[in-house]
Amino acid sequence: MAKDRDEQKNQNEFSLEAILAEFGSGTAERQGDESPAAGFNAQEDLAAVSETREKETAQPAPEQAVPEERVPPDEEDSPTTRFTPIGREAPGAKGGKVTVFPKPAPKIIREAAPPPLPPEPEPEPPREEKVLDFPPAEPDNPVAAGIDHLRRKADQFADHMFEEEGAEAAKAVRRAEKLIPGVDEEEVPAAPARERKPRKRLPPAPDIPPAELAKRYTKGLKGLRLRCFLVFLLAFGVLYLTAAPTMGWPLPEQIEGNPILQCYALAGIQVLALLLGVDEFLKGLVRPFRHQVGMELMISLANIAVLADALTIPRLGSARQPFCAPAVLGLWCVMYGSLQERKGQRQACRTAAAASEPYLVTRDEGKWNNRDTYAKWSGPINGFGSQIQGSDGARRIYRVMVPVLLLSCALFALLSSVGNRRSGDFLWCLAAILTAAGSLSATLCFGLPWRKISRRLAQSGAALAGWQGVTNTTGSCNLLLTDIDLFPIGSVSLNGIKVFGDFPIEKVVAVTATVIRDSGCGLEKVFHDLLRSQGAVYRRGEDLTAFEGGGLAEFIRGQQVLVGSAAFMTLMDIALPPGLKVKNAVFCAIDGELAGIFALNYHLPGTVAPAIDSLIHNRITPVLATRDFNLIPSMLRQRFKLPAEKLEFPSVNRRRELSEPEQEHSETLAAVLCREGLGPYAEAVVGGRRLRTAVRQSAVLSCLGSAVGALLAFYLTYVAAYQSLTPLNLTLFLLMWLVPTPLIAGWVDRY
Repeated sequence: MAKDRDEQKNQNEFSLEAILAEFGSGTAERQGDESPAAGFNAQEDLAAVSETREKETAQPAPEQAVPEERVPPDEEDSPTTRFTPIGREAPGAKGGKVTVFPKPAPKIIREAAPPPLPPEPEPEPPREEKVLDFPPAEPDNPVAAGIDHLRRKADQFADHMFEEEGAEAAKAVRRAEKLIPGVDEEEVPAAPARERKPRKRLPPAPDIPPAELAKRYTKGLKGLRLRCFLVFLLAFGVLYLTAAPTMGWPLPEQIEGNPILQCYALAGIQVLALLLGVDEFLKGLVRPFRHQVGMELMISLANIAVLADALTIPRLGSARQPFCAPAVLGLWCVMYGSLQERKGQRQACRTAAAASEPYLVTRDEGKWNNRDTYAKWSGPINGFGSQIQGSDGARRIYRVMVPVLLLSCALFALLSSVGNRRSGDFLWCLAAILTAAGSLSATLCFGLPWRKISRRLAQSGAALAGWQGVTNTTGSCNLLLTDIDLFPIGSVSLNGIKVFGDFPIEKVVAVTATVIRDSGCGLEKVFHDLLRSQGAVYRRGEDLTAFEGGGLAEFIRGQQVLVGSAAFMTLMDIALPPGLKVKNAVFCAIDGELAGIFALNYHLPGTVAPAIDSLIHNRITPVLATRDFNLIPSMLRQRFKLPAEKLEFPSVNRRRELSEPEQEHSETLAAVLCREGLGPYAEAVVGGRRLRTAVRQSAVLSCLGSAVGALLAFYLTYVAAYQSLTPLNLTLFLLMWLVPTPLIAGWVDRY
């Protein structure tokens, strides 16, 4: 009954006009419209709604829970909540039936208000979660959290540690690591150091051949030796006359007790000494005009001042002695140093001219590992004659020191005499200060060590190319060693031959000798003699390749010829005879088949081990630039007990570059070698470094002694200490500063 009543009520109350009015398209709401075209077409709209509903019916949406709508009692009969039943015909509709939604209107159920629910807790803000493969639990204990973190790290490392499993342990890699010797790589070059301003150099002397220079140095050498001996006797005589009155030694009756005659006698002996050494005396005065200032200038000026003082002492009526003894002694030292220098130069020129095609040693800049490197190569002796005539290292130091000393001596003499109102003592003050500032080791600083090192190197067949060749020998550097340096010709001999397969011995010897010759190996002489003894000839090869494993490959008449060590043959999968115990041999394989074995006997010369020790002791690193595949560090260490860990071994391509005969070298020669082997090579390099050190040390001590002598003489002349500043005391002072020079020179050739 209630259902029928509701349907009847809905039919009476919901008409088409009410529906149109409800949607805002009825006539009641369009009273202000001027044209009916602007109105609402009910049939078209309802048809569109029907089509939309059919589409929704064809594609059902997921069911959702619809909450029950509670309507207050006072709004139950409100016209805004009424609607026409779906699928029924509304009375009073214009234009026929209107089809609406087929569902019936929802029922309105009125229920009592439920009790209020307890307030729900406010939801926490959403966390930013990290997506992990296996999110672990987060323990409250910090120790457990740390352990868990370490476990995750270990698991992560374990997941990646076997990504390249077996790459290092592969069979081919293990074979290569075992058979291929380790090589040294060059370090990354450091930032370029600050470049020093180049020194102003004098024009070089003419490049005269060594043989002609040796003749020039020989000419007049005997006369210089004789004159030097006579000046030494005069120096001994003048020293005796000077010390006799003090020491009570006997004197001739004519001059005993007569200071004036003694003064003239001393001056006469000094003049005679100057006549005997006039060449060296004049050189000291002339060389400054040629931009070659040396300590000889101080000694020459000191002799002039002393002689002038000796001639004026009788006129002044003074009883003091002149400084003739130290002045003549200084002249003898200059002559003796010049004699030793000429002997050393003659010895070096003779050694350089002894061989028609000597080896040249140069120090090439940045050749290996970004450091200077000594290299030995064959070529013409260009520049040796010019370098041997150049100035030495001591003169280069004196060039700066002597002008300062001269100005200081003149100023000190003026202050001591004129400054103290004793102008009559000017010559005495000047002679005393100049003599004290003139070091006796003026020319001995270079002459003594140069003579000793030239004689030592001449016995080994080497000669230094003057001071210019040893100028840049400071600091650590390298030295290239080739096959001939370690094992000169005759140090390697053939011990036996064994041919395999059907290969004729003539072919095996020919192809092996061809590969050895084309590679530039040090075994060329051995296989050349073998080739001639077998009546074979060299073949024409092409595409020579050097391998890091210790072998060579070349194509000869369409066949691939492999020549190398046993390890290289194993690396190239060449089957070797079982039980092979040959230590040093050359193996030959033709087209992948072993063809022959050449057993070799290496005999290390006795000078090689001491030479390498000497190089390492002087901070010179030997670099093996060898082409013989048998000469590797392990072989040198095991067979000959050489310190292979201190030798550098570049890669095979770099070794071939460093030993290339046609490479560029420095224009400045360091030494000339007339013999094979490492002995002369190492002695020349080490001798040059020791010579440089000895000359520099002696020159510095000489300049220091000159400065101390000038200051001490200035003080004694300023206070007029005639009893303290005597010729005998000054001679003893100069001799004390002379002692270090012979000691340093005696050390230079002991290595």
